Amino acid sequence: MAHVTYRIVEHDGGWAYKAGDTYSETFPSHDAAKAAAVRAAREQRVPDQNAAIEYETADGRWVTEDADGHDRPNTDVEG
Repeated sequence: MAHVTYRIVEHDGGWAYKAGDTYSETFPSHDAAKAAAVRAAREQRVPDQNAAIEYETADGRWVTEDADGHDRPNTDVEG
């Protein structure tokens, strides 16, 4: 099972949460960014319906596969 960690960081004159190399919008305070990260982490764990997804690989090939809506990542928030 995948694991996603949301990290609270200073960003663009305020605070944001970061997952991997992706930043959220900027928040005015650390507490506001942390509250948003906690919400995002909770939402990631909520099961959904199964669905067909399609995406392009780095080499330009299109892939279609079934996504299990119950295969949700473990999440946590640091910072």
